Amino acid sequence: MALVLSLSVSACSGDSSGNDNTVRFGYIGDYNGASLLAIAEDQGLWKKADLTAKVKSFNNGPVQIQALSAGDLDYGYIGPGAMWLPASGRSKVIAVDTLTYADRVIGQPGMKSMKDLKGKKVGVPEGTSGDMILNIALEEAGMTAKDITKVNMDPSTIVSAFSSGQIDGAGFFYPAIDTIKKKVPKLEEIASTKDTGDSFPTAFVAGNKVSEGKNSKVIKVLQQANDWRQEHPEETIALTAKMLEVTEAQTKADASHVQTLSTEDLAAKTKSGEVDAWLKKLGDFFVRNKQLDDNPDPGDYYTGDLYSKAYGK
Repeated sequence: MALVLSLSVSACSGDSSGNDNTVRFGYIGDYNGASLLAIAEDQGLWKKADLTAKVKSFNNGPVQIQALSAGDLDYGYIGPGAMWLPASGRSKVIAVDTLTYADRVIGQPGMKSMKDLKGKKVGVPEGTSGDMILNIALEEAGMTAKDITKVNMDPSTIVSAFSSGQIDGAGFFYPAIDTIKKKVPKLEEIASTKDTGDSFPTAFVAGNKVSEGKNSKVIKVLQQANDWRQEHPEETIALTAKMLEVTEAQTKADASHVQTLSTEDLAAKTKSGEVDAWLKKLGDFFVRNKQLDDNPDPGDYYTGDLYSKAYGK
């Protein structure tokens, strides 16, 4: 979970917590979480911004939020299922990354509906987008978590437990589902974020104590990397695959579940309030599922003003 991948621009030693030019960045090892970091390193964007990046891989977003709160990271990446954590004041969203539709409720062969999972054992990494799609699917089926045996598991455990038949279903996500399909090719995709018609933003987050000046620099790097990704999709897949040490085919399949947006588009959607609307709708869902007591104004935790200012238009 804490595999350290030091980029070529991060050949420095010692504790970086007091160094305002050092960026300690967490990510999840998939296309969403890694592609902009791979581009920033390859294109020398950190160096151009007078920053040094140290990156570290995590299994999920909530663990990164914990690391941010402990002061062990400056920045991280989260999926939509962990957006309740910045909404609860535990970090700041500094940039939207993508819209993702990679989350599924999966069942063993023959389990075609949520009703088929009633009373069954369902694995989920709690607080993640896998948890989110499971709760959405339960809600739409007129069910609650009490109708299943919900088991909190980390992603690697879900892969092994589902593959060996120890659990009947899972609230999970690609690309890890592809790993399961190698052993259970006839698994059922019972529910999907693609079917909801809603937008599910992934995002980069900052610790609450990180300075606004550093946030502005990092946002600018992410924006530059984002536009390079828009203009060079195939090269981005190659760079991301290299960073993650997987095949380009795997990364391309992973990227197929993602909608990327240009920085110009994200800045426009920030200004128009559309990004706030995405976050507000997620917040309503988290309140219904008791992950939040109330749904705050997204402006309390999304630094849209800094994002717009960094874009400069």
